Amino acid sequence: MENRNICDEYIDLFNDFLLHTKHYSALTAENYLRDIKDFRNFIKSEGFAEDLHLLKNDRIPGYFTAHLNTLSFSKRSIARKISGLRSFYSFLVDEKVVEVNFFLRVKTPKLPKTLPRYIDDLELEYLFKSLKKDSPLDFRNEIILEMLYCTGIRVSELCKMQIGDIDFKQGLILVHGKGSRDRIVPIYEGLAEKLKLYIINSRSALIKELKSENRTLLINYKGTNLTTRGVRVILNKIIDNAGETFKISPHMLRHSFATSMLNNGADLRSVQELLGHLNLSSTQIYTHVSKERLMAEYFKRHPRSKENN
Repeated sequence: MENRNICDEYIDLFNDFLLHTKHYSALTAENYLRDIKDFRNFIKSEGFAEDLHLLKNDRIPGYFTAHLNTLSFSKRSIARKISGLRSFYSFLVDEKVVEVNFFLRVKTPKLPKTLPRYIDDLELEYLFKSLKKDSPLDFRNEIILEMLYCTGIRVSELCKMQIGDIDFKQGLILVHGKGSRDRIVPIYEGLAEKLKLYIINSRSALIKELKSENRTLLINYKGTNLTTRGVRVILNKIIDNAGETFKISPHMLRHSFATSMLNNGADLRSVQELLGHLNLSSTQIYTHVSKERLMAEYFKRHPRSKENN
C-alpha cells in the first residue's frame, strides 16, 4: 500500500480546489499536479527537504528554476511551472501548512508576445465540406466543429453543456463559463436545426443502449459523456481525413471565431461578451491579429505598395 503523508492529502485538496473552486479544466489541474510532483522529486533527490511542506531554504525555488533551464525547458513551460507552484504554496499558506510562500520571490521568465493562432475562413470551409456524413458519430463530429467555431465557446464549456441549455425557440444557448459565470450566446438558424437533428437522430442512436437519464449534449460512442481530450482526438481525425497537414485545437477554433467576428466588423465589447472574457484586455489581442491581416492585405493588394516594395 502506498505510504501517504500530510503533503499527499493537501495535494489532493489542492486538486479539488483547482477543479471545483477555480473551475480549471481537468487537463490544467493535471499539469499543475505534474509540476508539483516534479518539484517534489527535485527537492528529495537533491536532499533539500523530505517533502514539500518541510521546505525551509528560500533559495531552493531559484535552484529549481536553474535546474529546469539545464533540462532545456522553454520559457513558457518554466513560467507555467513556477506559476503552478506559486499557487500551490499560496494554498498551503492559506491552509496554515506552511508559513511562507518562497515562490512569490521567484521571477518568471519574460515571454515573447505571440499572437493567437487561428484558421482562416477558407480553410475552415474546406474542413466542413470534407466531413464524413455516414454515421451518427460523423454528425456529432460536425456539431463539435460547428459549435466551437460558430459560438467561440471553450471546449470545457461545450463538453458540460446540457440539452436543456439550448433555447431553440430564441436561438440561444446558456454557457456555463469559468468561475461560475454564465452567459448567453446566440446560434444561427442552420446550427439550431442541425442540433435538433443531432439530438433526435444521432444522439438517440448513440444513447439507446443506456438506461441512465443522461442529458449532456455531447456523448461518445459508448453513450457516455464526451471529454475535452476526446474532442481533441476527434479534431485531429477530422484534419487527417481532410488530408491537411496543419494542426488544430479547440482553442484555435475559439481564436478563429473571434478573429472572424472582428474582421467582419463586430465591435470589441460584443466579442468580449461572446467569449466570456472578464477583462477587455483579454479580447484586445484579437485586434492585433486583425491589424496584421489588414496590413498584409494592404501590401499585397495595393498597386502603389507593390511598386515600392
